[in-house]
Amino acid sequence: MATKRIGILTGGGDVPGLNGVIKGVTYRADEFGYEVIGIRRGWEGLTHRKPGKALDETYSVPLDLDNTRTIARTGGTWLHSSRTNPRKMKQKALPPTMDAKRAASMKVDEDKYDITPLVMESIESLGLDYLVPIGGDDTLSYSRSLHDEGMDIIAVPKTMDNDVQGTEYCIGFSTAVTRAKDAINRQRTTIGSHERIGVFRIFGRDAGFTALYTAFATASRCVIPEYEYDMQHLADLLAEDHATNRSHYAIVITSEGAVWKGGDIGEVGEPDAFGHKHKANVSEILASEIKALTGIDTIHSDLTYDLRSGEPDVVDTFVSTTFANIAVELIDMGQRGRMLAIRDGRYAHSPLPSQDDTAMSVDTERLYDTNRLRPRYSGLLGRPLMLGNSVDVLDNPYARKR
Repeated sequence: MATKRIGILTGGGDVPGLNGVIKGVTYRADEFGYEVIGIRRGWEGLTHRKPGKALDETYSVPLDLDNTRTIARTGGTWLHSSRTNPRKMKQKALPPTMDAKRAASMKVDEDKYDITPLVMESIESLGLDYLVPIGGDDTLSYSRSLHDEGMDIIAVPKTMDNDVQGTEYCIGFSTAVTRAKDAINRQRTTIGSHERIGVFRIFGRDAGFTALYTAFATASRCVIPEYEYDMQHLADLLAEDHATNRSHYAIVITSEGAVWKGGDIGEVGEPDAFGHKHKANVSEILASEIKALTGIDTIHSDLTYDLRSGEPDVVDTFVSTTFANIAVELIDMGQRGRMLAIRDGRYAHSPLPSQDDTAMSVDTERLYDTNRLRPRYSGLLGRPLMLGNSVDVLDNPYARKR
C-alpha cells in the first residue's frame, strides 16, 4: 500500500463539526497508513508559510491519533481559520517574504494579486499528495482553482447557511438551527411577560435556509432574502399573532439579507478577502418599523455568532465524522476534484463548485408561504429528510448566480 500525505485545512467562518472532520480524516488515514498534515489558518497557511521549510510550525502541524483524540468534542476549528483569498489578495495582505518583483508578476488587477503559484509551491514543499479543504462557497471555489492547477482535492462543505451547490446538507447547519430554536424558546418567557413582538436576526446574506428552518422548528413567522415582502403585511400578521396569542406576544425571524419592498439594508465595514461586507443589523431596523406600524412594544435580538459557537449537535457530529471517513476512502480510490455531499438524503460526492457556479437558494414555491410569511407545511411528502432543494443535477432551477 503506497503511503500518501494528506493536507487538511479549514477556511472562512467556523462552525461546529469542523474538528470532527479533522479528527475523522486523521484516524481513518491512519488505518490506511497515510500521513496527515494540518494547515493552520486556512489558505493563509499556504500563502504565508516560511519559504524553504518542509514544516513551518506557525502554519503546519503533523496530525496523529494523540493530538486529535479529543478535539471532536469541541466547536470551532483546532487548526484555526481565516478569510484569505489567494486568487485576489490585496497588496497589504501579501506575504512579507515576497519580493516586489515577484509580486508584480502576479498582479491581475488594481491592488489584486493572484498568488496561486505560491500556494502550489507550498503544497509541493509540504509533499502533499491530496488536500482536504473544509469550507463554504469561497473556500470550495478556490479549491476548484487548485484542482484546475493539477492538485488532487477532496473537499468537505460547511456553512450554517446550507447553500453550497451540489449538496443537500453542509456541516454546521443543524447545530445553528438547534441553537436558534433553543435561544428563541428561552426568550419567549421575556417577550411574553412584557407582551411584546420579538424580532430575531439570523445569518443568511443571500439564502434563507437557516431562518426558514428555525421558523419551522419554532412555529414562527420569517422573512428571507429570496422574497421581497410587504412591510405592512408583515406588521398586520404580527399584530394578529399578538392579539390571538394567550400571552399576547409574537415572533418573527429575519435573515440578515431579507429586505422589504422599498427597503434598503446597507453594508458596513471593510469588505473581506472575498469582497463581502457585513450587513447592517436588520433586526434593529425591522423592530423599529414594526413598532411604528403596530404600536406594540418591539424588541430585537441578534442570534448570529452564537449559532456557530460551541460543540456540534448530534447531526453535525454524525455527518462530520461520516464525511471524514468517506473523504479518506475516496482518496484511497484515487478520486479527485470531488466534494462530499448529501444527495437524495444519501451520502455521495459532487464536482467541486467553481467561482462561476451557482449557489443554492430557498425553493420559495415549495418551502415558503409568501402570503403567511412562514414555512409551508403542505406538500412535504417525498421531500428529503432536511426538506431542502433537490440536487439531482447541478443546473438546479433554485440555484442562484454568485
